Amino acid sequence: MSFIKHLTGYLGFSLICMTSLYAEDQPQWGTAWNRNMISAETGLPAHFDPDTGANIKWKVPLGTEAHSSPVVSGGRVYVGTNNHQPRDPKHQGDRGVLMCFDELTGELQWQLVVPKREEDRYFDWPRSGISSPATVEGDRVYVVTNRGEVVCLDAQGLSNGNQGPYMDEARHMTPQDSEPLELGDLDADILWLFDLTEGAGIWSHDGAHSSILIHGPHLYLNTATGVDNTHKKIRTPDAPSLVVLDKATGAYLARENEGNAPSIFHCTWSAPSMTKVNGKETIWFAGGDGIVYGYDPIPFSTKTPDQPLHLNRVWRYDFDPTAPKENVHRYNQNRREGPSNIFGMPVMQGEHMYVAGGGDLWWGKISAWLKCITPSRDGNADQSSVKWTFPLERHVMSTPAITDDLVFIADCGKNVFCLEKSNGKQLWQHSAKGEFWASPYVADGKVYIGSRRGDFMILAATREKQLLHETDLGAPISATTCAANGRLFVATMTALYCLENSEQSLKTF
Repeated sequence: MSFIKHLTGYLGFSLICMTSLYAEDQPQWGTAWNRNMISAETGLPAHFDPDTGANIKWKVPLGTEAHSSPVVSGGRVYVGTNNHQPRDPKHQGDRGVLMCFDELTGELQWQLVVPKREEDRYFDWPRSGISSPATVEGDRVYVVTNRGEVVCLDAQGLSNGNQGPYMDEARHMTPQDSEPLELGDLDADILWLFDLTEGAGIWSHDGAHSSILIHGPHLYLNTATGVDNTHKKIRTPDAPSLVVLDKATGAYLARENEGNAPSIFHCTWSAPSMTKVNGKETIWFAGGDGIVYGYDPIPFSTKTPDQPLHLNRVWRYDFDPTAPKENVHRYNQNRREGPSNIFGMPVMQGEHMYVAGGGDLWWGKISAWLKCITPSRDGNADQSSVKWTFPLERHVMSTPAITDDLVFIADCGKNVFCLEKSNGKQLWQHSAKGEFWASPYVADGKVYIGSRRGDFMILAATREKQLLHETDLGAPISATTCAANGRLFVATMTALYCLENSEQSLKTF
């Protein structure tokens, strides 16, 4: 089944995203609007060899910390990293970088280079780079930078001139205590910029991890607002966790209004998804307070208001109902009890939602679960809406991948699980050598995933466990794999691989 055919189940939504696809592109993190970690691509490699180059079309160096999952659109591959292996000698020192490569050759087309915030390292954690995956539509690239800015970029970079209306790229890519650098052929063209700190009143923590969802003329994104450097205080209790911007101008249109910022245990990690429920489009969002929310999208005709509109909530589900809801930061560093939060995205398939969450990896309890929930648009949900719950070994960062009858999830207990979709029964478990921050990615009958130890695994996406291939890529893996146009894109912390079924020698840059 082609990717376009896969999308036909969502034809009631805006079709703008579909018109931007280049062949079998994957222009955002996760497939379509429901964010499922699957692809309809076929003919993908079942093995590859970093030493001989077998099935590796090309390999390019990144920085030293690349947490961003690659996306592919319009013949280009986008991935975030840092600047510890500078591609342009004029950019020196710690920076956030979004790199744009030619899909067929791996040649660098351009890069967005963003200086680090200097007020406090917890605003913009050293060497973490741009961690947010890009979202692409046509010739527009949207991404959240390490400084907590939403930027709209020209997919052609400066090759077609500086398009504007934003014209201050030279100042933006230079630290404030230095004279602006000259723009060059490898620099990005920023079309507009919205600063979430100044414009929406958020408090950045560590580094933004936001994957932008496009719905018609609007952008929906989590703000990555969180705790301060003590990890026990929320400095901006009125900050929004979910905002809506005009994709053409960056104007601030709407926000959630739950008042939940004081209950954020660490940060707002999870990006929004969207499906229909009872025939109505619904935005799904997992807050940093461990609550899953459903909202009406704002009308396409919305004009820029004097003050941002409040999203209309239609559903609310407490993922961890027995967890504490007040004074949550007193549980900081408690590995036995405390609040839950959600890193991955809620995935809807059919009438059910699949979402994984639990204690915070760095500061919270070990407990974590994957749940299958039946959402509605009828207000607060109780535990009767839970179809099944599967306990994980420990903390979970992943978004699940759901096929017709199977569910795959990975955890920080170094496990990949395959579950029966209908009842959550475990069918098999694969124990790895490192914990998983990446999500399992299902394509061509295979499960692709890499661990934080650097091991990359290919398993059969079947009811019986079969490890097809495993190799050590020599660097930790945070990113989820991406398939597009018959190729597989795998990012480690230090390199990006393009895999293709061919025994040719690999091309490097």
